[in-house]
Amino acid sequence: MAAAAAPLPDAAVDIAGLSKTYGRPGSANAKRALDGVSLTIRRGELFGLLGPNGAGKSTLINILAGLVNKTAGQVRIWGIDIDRQPRASRGAIGVVPQELHIDPFFSPREALEVQAGLYGVPPAERRTDEILAAVGLADKANAYARTLSGGMRRRLLVAKALVHAPPVLVLDEPTAGVDVELRQSLWTYVRELNTRGTTILLTTHYLQEAEQLCDRIAIINHGKLIACDTTSALVARLDRKELSLILDRDLAAIPATLAGFDVVRKGPREIMFRYRPSQVRAGDLLEAARTAGLGILDITTEETDLEDIFLELTRASAPEEEDG
Repeated sequence: MAAAAAPLPDAAVDIAGLSKTYGRPGSANAKRALDGVSLTIRRGELFGLLGPNGAGKSTLINILAGLVNKTAGQVRIWGIDIDRQPRASRGAIGVVPQELHIDPFFSPREALEVQAGLYGVPPAERRTDEILAAVGLADKANAYARTLSGGMRRRLLVAKALVHAPPVLVLDEPTAGVDVELRQSLWTYVRELNTRGTTILLTTHYLQEAEQLCDRIAIINHGKLIACDTTSALVARLDRKELSLILDRDLAAIPATLAGFDVVRKGPREIMFRYRPSQVRAGDLLEAARTAGLGILDITTEETDLEDIFLELTRASAPEEEDG
């Protein structure tokens, strides 16, 4: 009787108290890149990791990939402890680096075959042509990598990360410097991978991408985790909205009856209310405007987005400058 398959872990990545200090701890030149980060990425999630430059994102990813040794803490990938079973943990993750490092004299097919060999994938189980087709490189399979465009090289890095069919895929700034068409095609493929069960960890500076793609988002700043929640819950934290009204005639000043609201005149025929949806309804603002005798031709609203919460949180978590 065949042995029962091991149950899939609930957590694709489980990080507890992760710290990394470059240099000798306690010395004047020591730099703490990560400071007690605890984070769980659930199996099947498309998870975003955001933070300004130097926040610690790359250090965290390099620890997951086995390229950097942590100073303290515990990390499990697909239930595998990276200290106790480093080889097995690396087999459970594929990393697409930000830098475009390729061998210029290998064709994409050769690059994938070599990568599969490094991971110990038997020749009969390799999916080289399937992966190349999936990332749109089938027609370039035998071309020298040095002849590929920047976008094609980015696709090749994605392909190399998939040769061992890892359950966890890390994309580190995958669309940096690529055109809009490639960005869209790459995200289409990433969504397909995620739908088929691959857990995706994404870092990006394009906040709109993270907002559209990710189930949950974590934000780190100065090595500390400052937020981790669903995208909608993060956006809701600011509880801020703007309502603009286009009027049917010029307005010299804000009517006195609207003095109790946060309202400004943006032009001769436009006013804007700032309000908290948790406390004020948009209908109340419209009724107040009508009561003030204003004729309304058009209405526009602006929601809080991820960029707003990102800026708010990173500013709030910045260390205070010392006096002197």
